[in-house]
Amino acid sequence: MNGRYRSVSRTCASTRALRYAVSMNIDFVDLSGKLLIAMPGMGDPRFEKSVIFMCAHSADGSMGLIINKPASDLRLKDLLKQLDISPGDQSGGMPVHFGGPVEHGRGFVLHSGEYMIPNSTLRVDDRFGMTATLDILQAMAEGGGPERRILALGYAGWGSGQLEEEIQRNGWLTCEALPDIVFSTDDEGKWVAALASLGIDPIMLSPQAGRA
Repeated sequence: MNGRYRSVSRTCASTRALRYAVSMNIDFVDLSGKLLIAMPGMGDPRFEKSVIFMCAHSADGSMGLIINKPASDLRLKDLLKQLDISPGDQSGGMPVHFGGPVEHGRGFVLHSGEYMIPNSTLRVDDRFGMTATLDILQAMAEGGGPERRILALGYAGWGSGQLEEEIQRNGWLTCEALPDIVFSTDDEGKWVAALASLGIDPIMLSPQAGRA
């Protein structure tokens, strides 16, 4: 978590989205605050059965965090020691997730919406925020910080139009980001739970399944 996360600005995003939609002859849908669910057979093993929380989405590009792939050998206390922050007793054992293949040495905390650091927190909506400064790690080490949170290293990113193309190719389904799914400690169950929120049984899915 070196430096301050530069929030993905959504200033004039609606105008940019309109231009993109007109040029591609499609309707742009802002997926900020939604979940992406990886479809079987999408072709990228890094995202197999991934559930991604979309932190920001505009016609210029997208950024999200994988929320269901914890690192097997890394905990918050390990990261705190690397940053010379004394780990507290309450949150030191918190897992660190693989947030995505981009800048995998950079840390992000996806958290509940009641917590905010001015000029540092990206407020996704009333339920979710994302902060990537040392301040939040210090607060967590001291037993404070947001009520609900996920710590991730790296993120998933898409350029202009890339995510829309992947969705059209049936690489992803989208659904509402329910906090009980996002912040669940059952990482292995999040993919099934996200599909279930759409009324989909994963047994019925195939690589050729359509878009929800």
